[in-house]
Amino acid sequence: MISDSFMQINCLSCGINYGQIANNLPSPSRVAVLIRSMNVTKIKLYDADPNVLLAFSQSNVEFVIGLGNENLQNMTNPSKAQNWIQQHVLPYLSQTKITCIHVGNEVLNSNNTQMMLNLLPSMRNVHTALVNLGLDRLISVATAFSFNVLENSYPPSSGSFKQDLIQYIQPLVEFLDEMKSPFLINAYPFFAYRDNPNEVPLNYALFQPNQGLVDPNTNLHYDNMLYAQIDAVYAAIKVLGFTNIEVRVSETGWPSKGDSDEIGATIQNAKLYNGNLLRRIEEKQGTPGKPLVPIDVYVFALFNEDLKNGPASERNYGLYYPNGSPVYNIGLQGYLPQMALPSKSNVLSFNFVVWIVVTYLIFAWEL
Repeated sequence: MISDSFMQINCLSCGINYGQIANNLPSPSRVAVLIRSMNVTKIKLYDADPNVLLAFSQSNVEFVIGLGNENLQNMTNPSKAQNWIQQHVLPYLSQTKITCIHVGNEVLNSNNTQMMLNLLPSMRNVHTALVNLGLDRLISVATAFSFNVLENSYPPSSGSFKQDLIQYIQPLVEFLDEMKSPFLINAYPFFAYRDNPNEVPLNYALFQPNQGLVDPNTNLHYDNMLYAQIDAVYAAIKVLGFTNIEVRVSETGWPSKGDSDEIGATIQNAKLYNGNLLRRIEEKQGTPGKPLVPIDVYVFALFNEDLKNGPASERNYGLYYPNGSPVYNIGLQGYLPQMALPSKSNVLSFNFVVWIVVTYLIFAWEL
């Protein structure tokens, strides 16, 4: 169990997803203060919001920025890809660290064949645009996959991709290998527990003490589901003939609230999952299959996002409420500054301007 008084977590190695599908979030400049106070050094965006990138100028935060699914059609045009990089990346690079562009999110689960066909050409064009500007060694190009692209994930060593997606995944993996880019996976043990609570031990999903499982093919012991999921992805990539691609977790988290049928979506479980995960990241643990490769994880998410569609859980993955108070205490001692109030002199100046305008209007009306 995690107590409310456990030591502060040093999150220098952890990443956090900063989503903005909400109408009540603090300004990026205030969020920048919050992130710095949390000692977080890696942020993943779902766009390339210039306000966010500017707010983090001269910081030590590394950004993964996003190129949304809605832009994939345009990115199949090399000149439009070049323009996107010049408008959304180049102006900020001198002040803000951008290390990766994820082109599309869970595209292969979209059931949109044209979008799936556009993904690889878009990634190639974005990479070429970076090459043209001499930025390809600084910024990698990747895409985020849903864990649902796997046909089999148990045992981890038998991981494999869905057969009907191989035609898309094979060339994508070849591109990632060629460019030395990571394979980004959105992995949520919560989904597995929610859908099969009688088969998935809760403690196994939450990194809590449990018997775990032994992979019969490798004799490797797994004490948590996330590590098993990561190694299942490595195994699936190996089936395609590649062994040098690093798997990174672009999203994982646990909701603090859900609908009545969303078993396990509670504050206590969210606190256990994310608290235990962050401590393992801090310890630079590797998975049983890749013990020398520290897990690279972006926790989902920084804030609860009230405008997200779907079940209640979708709006309750945040570590923080929009007002800056933590949803639960896991040792991230963040501080969100209050909104600046106008100074007395500014109020007086504003009132003076209003007086002049009103006086002018009255005078004009009398004429």
